[in-house]
Amino acid sequence: MIRIAQVGCGYWGPNLLRNLVDHPEVEVSGVIDLDTKVAKWLEDTYPSLLFHSDTSLDILDDWEIDAVVVSTPAHTHYRLVRDILASKRHCLVEKPLASSTDECIDLIRIAEEKSVTLMVGHTFLHNAAVAKMKEIIDSGELGEIYYVYAQRLNLGKIRQDVDVLWNLAPHDISIINYWFDEIPDQVTAKGIDFIQSGISDVAFVNLEFPSGRHAVIHLSWLDPHKIRQITVVGSKKMAVYDDTSQEKIVVYDKGVDRKHPEKATLGNFEDFGTFQLRLRAGGVRIPSVDFVEPLKVEVDAFVTAINSGHPPLTDGKNGLETVQVLEAATESLRNSGKAMEVRSV
Repeated sequence: MIRIAQVGCGYWGPNLLRNLVDHPEVEVSGVIDLDTKVAKWLEDTYPSLLFHSDTSLDILDDWEIDAVVVSTPAHTHYRLVRDILASKRHCLVEKPLASSTDECIDLIRIAEEKSVTLMVGHTFLHNAAVAKMKEIIDSGELGEIYYVYAQRLNLGKIRQDVDVLWNLAPHDISIINYWFDEIPDQVTAKGIDFIQSGISDVAFVNLEFPSGRHAVIHLSWLDPHKIRQITVVGSKKMAVYDDTSQEKIVVYDKGVDRKHPEKATLGNFEDFGTFQLRLRAGGVRIPSVDFVEPLKVEVDAFVTAINSGHPPLTDGKNGLETVQVLEAATESLRNSGKAMEVRSV
């Protein structure tokens, strides 16, 4: 059994705790949280678990903890995860891994030096539909990928500790990086702060990849609809991943064809017929997706990584790559949408 403690049990923490408690190879010892209201909730929900309100982490020795799950505000991640790793304990931390590229690099270094697992809670990468979409992209069914358009919109939850970019974009950035097997080399971002001065509640992010692929991400806390949708447009077909729909993935046999593709090359205007274009609107395919709660899969991946010693899909490097993009997007946002290079490490 792996003895685990959880630090932080606020908005997302109870979902993590439920999956930890339910895992057959995990023994949850207790929860650490500054909010003493959590103690009452814990007593009512999981009366056998211990509670501690001091985040100094000294209690981890008393509880004989092997691994720690961190579900606290982003600005606390670096200090907490650094101290956990330095104590030779495995760590699963909610996204983002840390608040800067340098902090992420340091955490990866410590995890390697102490030979412990560092994992980031990019939950959507443990979603069966996201994995299925990668399978479709890699198979070539969609053809050459032209661009991706992601929307992550809702009315709320309004945050004060981070802007909409750092709150929502880690999901889409990590998904797109995963699908493309590469990270962007250039980012532009524009943000608008309607509700709180200096905290963008709406943002538009453009990603340019070394392969020539493009991605656009629209993020908002100010939208009448809850939308979690990513459209992938290819030269052969198009596909939509919709996290809020019963039909998680729909593949459309739609596109634009040249009448004589074997003759058509850009810049060749000798024959008008060569450049006749035809809109294609064929059938629709809904792939089967064997859905399991992604958070359950994530927790199981953490346990497997600890037991096997092999890095999980969402390891420290994966978390670093997302923060690299977020950092460049933040700089672009601060500079009125100026294109920024993603720092290479």
